[in-house]
Amino acid sequence: MFTTLISASELQQIPQHQLIILDCRFKLSSPVADPDFGRAAYDEGHLPGAHYLHLDYHLSGTRNGSNGRHPLPDGQRLAVNLGALGIGPDTQVVAYDDAGGMFAARAWWLLRWLGHANVAVLDGGIQAWQQAGGALDTGTPERSATRFSMGTPQESAVTLDEIAANLCTPQYLLVDARAPDRFAGENETLDPVGGHIPGAKNRFFMDNLDRDGLFKPAAQLRAEWLALLDGTPAGQVILSCGSGVTACHNKLALEYAGLSGARLYAGSWSEWCSDPTRPVATGA
Repeated sequence: MFTTLISASELQQIPQHQLIILDCRFKLSSPVADPDFGRAAYDEGHLPGAHYLHLDYHLSGTRNGSNGRHPLPDGQRLAVNLGALGIGPDTQVVAYDDAGGMFAARAWWLLRWLGHANVAVLDGGIQAWQQAGGALDTGTPERSATRFSMGTPQESAVTLDEIAANLCTPQYLLVDARAPDRFAGENETLDPVGGHIPGAKNRFFMDNLDRDGLFKPAAQLRAEWLALLDGTPAGQVILSCGSGVTACHNKLALEYAGLSGARLYAGSWSEWCSDPTRPVATGA
């Protein structure tokens, strides 16, 4: 059972019929927005047997202008979609992308949120798969629908009200996964306001990876995160980012490092900054 990361070589040892693979490729931003990027990339070539999940349509809920760019999806609806792919109670699920795991980690978190523990992210994504000699496919896999059973949640989320209350009576450490410049309020291109929630610390999610795009060893991640948390237990950590996506990458890194208990602020900065009366901090 793989519950955090799986390497390309490990994945190649598992017969295809024993797992469900999820292709989560997407592009958050580019010179020109391209919401169809992931599906087009999937059609050009994907891991054999993989099913495509779209960040906006499958891994997010409906936006209303004040709940962030990628609100959590309805759990029951997501469970139906996952069951339609053949994910049962004991199914090993593997999610991958081409961006260091930033989108695959969102799928990983969501399955755990619904109580499915047997889910892992392909370390290094589709690039690692190909470098290990893995072939790609262009066909559409057959579906063998089953009932996805929602179990005891492995993950939990906090609300905007809890974040606001924490400003008045600090009980939790907020860690923001965005790049340092966006955290500081510079070069903001995705949200109308730059900056971060007062009191937050910054841990750029890409710092979880080495130069080859693989997750750093668990011991190294543990040491780096313990230094950042500076005595705060992981159970008192809230993870945020721009819209609740890359924060899941930090959660995955924490779990891989053996530091469990951090919760997700799914609305993240895009929800927080939607109300101009909420306080904003800038700078490092």
